[in-house]
Amino acid sequence: MIIKKFQANTETEAIILAKEELGKDAIVMNIKKISPKGFYKLFRKPLVEVTAAIDDNITYRNDRVSAIKKQNFPDIIYDEPEDSPQTENDNTKESSAIEEKLNNLQSLIEKQIVEKEVNQSANDKSKALGKNLACIQLIYNQLILNDVDEKYANQIISEIEGTLKKDASMDNILSSIYQKIVLKLGQPITIDIQNNAPKYVFFIGPTGVGKTTTIAKIASKFKLEKKAKVAFLTSDTYRIAAVEQLRTYANILGVPLNVIYNVDEIEQSRKEFSDYDIIFVDTAGRSHRNKNQRDDIESLINAIPENEREVYLVLSATTKYRDLISITEAYSEISDYNLIFTKLDETNSVGNLFNIRMLTNAPLSYATFGQDVPDDIDRIDPQSIAKQLLRGH
Repeated sequence: MIIKKFQANTETEAIILAKEELGKDAIVMNIKKISPKGFYKLFRKPLVEVTAAIDDNITYRNDRVSAIKKQNFPDIIYDEPEDSPQTENDNTKESSAIEEKLNNLQSLIEKQIVEKEVNQSANDKSKALGKNLACIQLIYNQLILNDVDEKYANQIISEIEGTLKKDASMDNILSSIYQKIVLKLGQPITIDIQNNAPKYVFFIGPTGVGKTTTIAKIASKFKLEKKAKVAFLTSDTYRIAAVEQLRTYANILGVPLNVIYNVDEIEQSRKEFSDYDIIFVDTAGRSHRNKNQRDDIESLINAIPENEREVYLVLSATTKYRDLISITEAYSEISDYNLIFTKLDETNSVGNLFNIRMLTNAPLSYATFGQDVPDDIDRIDPQSIAKQLLRGH
């Protein structure tokens, strides 16, 4: 008896194959479902395998090539058997050879499928990466347009690139950069009252940046909102107008003002204001290039114990970045300081705020945006600054 197996998409097709090859006298002995294995199962439906038998005394013709084609495999060239009767041994050898070719073919197809998936995955990743890079480039250009130093813009981009997913959306990329900017701006430092001793708050910086007006704005809030006991000191004796301006604010607020010409006089003022909450000290807006003038300010600051003083460097947001670098470096030789930026209403760009924060690592503090006292001042808002840096003018 000759026993053979036939596979097709359906049971009927498999039986037809058996009858065609073994003849109409073939007997179906078993029917079972064959599921493809590996990646192949994603692309082919399960087959039906029919086991059929025929008495070996009955001759039959081997039409295996046509059977293979009916299973939708690529054409394979086989040696066509002669029409003369074959022995069982020949049939067995032929069946094994064809079975081996079928297995090889399946392996080849599976390999091609895997390669296709790998290539597709690589293409998808490449497209996603290209999309990320295009989005990042747009954001980078926006930062540069808003006057962020290239060095710091590149630093932000390099720090977020490694954290992004390959298929990150533009919203995710923008959000990551926004959060990075907010973190780098840090939490602003603002002035507060200490309970154990008067606090001396020094305002330093170049001429014309608005130190005196800034003092008046902050002092007004302490006097009117916190009901603090406030006093003024000024060492800006080089400009009579500056003293008179501060005296006007002092009269409006009803607070004392002392004009000091040397370090000894600040000691006298300390005794006079020993029961005050906070003393605002206006310094002369001297050239940051003049070392002797810087030394005078440093001596004045050092006359107050470090735990009783705070120093604020007042800068104009309209000053050129190159000049801001020189100013901050010069005043860094005098004292540690927090940063106040004035005249934000006179510029469309806040890139310099970010640049100077990164350059000096000094905490941000207040920003002013007009001449009205005390309204046009507020604590710098890192989230607002980040939004401005990431949008157009």
